[in-house]
Amino acid sequence: MTERNLTLLTDFYEITMMQGYYKENRNDIVVFDAFYRRNPSDGGYAVCAGLAQVIDYIKNLHFEKGDIDFLRNTGMFEEEFLSYLATFRFTGSIYAIPEGSVVFPMEPLVKVIAPIMEAQFVETAILTLVNHQSLIATKAARVCHASKGGGVMEFGLRRAQGPDAGIYGARAAMIGGCIGTSNVLAAQEFSVPALGTHAHSWIMSFPDELTAFRTYASLYPQNATLLVDTYDTLRSGVPNAIKVFTELQDAGKMPTRYGIRLDSGDLSYLSKMARKMLDDAGFTDALICASSDLDEYIIESLNLQGAKIDTWGVGTNLITSKDCPAFGGVYKLAAIEEGGEFVPKIKLSENPAKITNPGNKTVFRIYDKETGKIKADLIAFADETINEAEPLLLFDPVSTWKKTILEPGTYTVRELLVPVFIDGTCVYESPSVMDIRAYCQKEKDTLWEETKRFSNPQEVYIDLSERLYRTKQDLLDRIHSENKRHV
Repeated sequence: MTERNLTLLTDFYEITMMQGYYKENRNDIVVFDAFYRRNPSDGGYAVCAGLAQVIDYIKNLHFEKGDIDFLRNTGMFEEEFLSYLATFRFTGSIYAIPEGSVVFPMEPLVKVIAPIMEAQFVETAILTLVNHQSLIATKAARVCHASKGGGVMEFGLRRAQGPDAGIYGARAAMIGGCIGTSNVLAAQEFSVPALGTHAHSWIMSFPDELTAFRTYASLYPQNATLLVDTYDTLRSGVPNAIKVFTELQDAGKMPTRYGIRLDSGDLSYLSKMARKMLDDAGFTDALICASSDLDEYIIESLNLQGAKIDTWGVGTNLITSKDCPAFGGVYKLAAIEEGGEFVPKIKLSENPAKITNPGNKTVFRIYDKETGKIKADLIAFADETINEAEPLLLFDPVSTWKKTILEPGTYTVRELLVPVFIDGTCVYESPSVMDIRAYCQKEKDTLWEETKRFSNPQEVYIDLSERLYRTKQDLLDRIHSENKRHV
């Protein structure tokens, strides 16, 4: 996790476009938006993450001699442009929605305002940093919601797609709500709890299971969680764990935290039987932890079956977001400065979902004043404001006849985008991962339960301000008219 120069962590065409802008003497100030079009796993929301790494990347953005030599050897770049790269730095401004926020499709998670060469170049790195962590943070939030308050431990390092995915995936999982990670390097780097028990090999390395349990409990008296399914969960594992707990109790050395872990078999049945055995032996405060290829759907099902599981170890399906392996964030040009004003730009597509929202924008979150729950998000131009003392019109930007008016005193407003860089200088200090996690918990509490369900969640309304809507329609009409003239 030592500092790395990620300047060449980009797509080749970003640099060829830069050279094209350079040769054409194009360095207009532009606005780019990083956003996504569809919630992961067909859910009702996402959790944004990765901003701290974007900040580190921008701060450290520079071309070293070896980078320039590599580009020279491709034969694609002229010496004058390579000389320009030698002094290249980011001088623009970046606005972003803070990490841990719940977010929705089409709204800018990161907004870059910079000379076009700079704004274009940072596209790939911003997307890879934000897309991956937002995906895993969202998955973790879903898993934690399914656990109904039971702690979720991130156990996925050995199944992650490489060290970076394991390290930053663990960070994102903590933001999404996990209580700790098995990844020791991530725990060290981000000051989060390192958690874990022991493997089946520990049990198998001893002459018998009871000796293995006794040895482990004596080594770690403050956290004696014993893996009970190596040989036979109910005939051997749980009875031997109970023997060890009884011995510790009789010796006055009862652990402050203790219990068993189930890692195979019918977790619902085994947890119920194990709970009864532990309770009958007087160990009612013993925790039962479960692992074994869990995800939010399995955890939800186990809870519906009345499984007696207190904590969950979730690995492969969390760290890889197995059912939805990509976040799908994109980065699109939204405006170009002309004469001191930003002229909105729009991308068209035969797929309506791919038509962009033009202009230099911000995002307002509208809350129900009585409940504190999200009513809608409103994408507007950056210079627009909302007065809570006035009625607020909200309307569906597709089905425009669907309208509602929020009366004064019934709603509150928060602007989501905050300044991160201004004219190349970082003006934002990233909170600790544990502070972001606490903030995310509060953010998730602003969602209606209907939005958090896994099947057919209620979508949060993402509306456009009337001015932005009209501008978008005018651009669409203008392009349509121009295309007709050229047919």
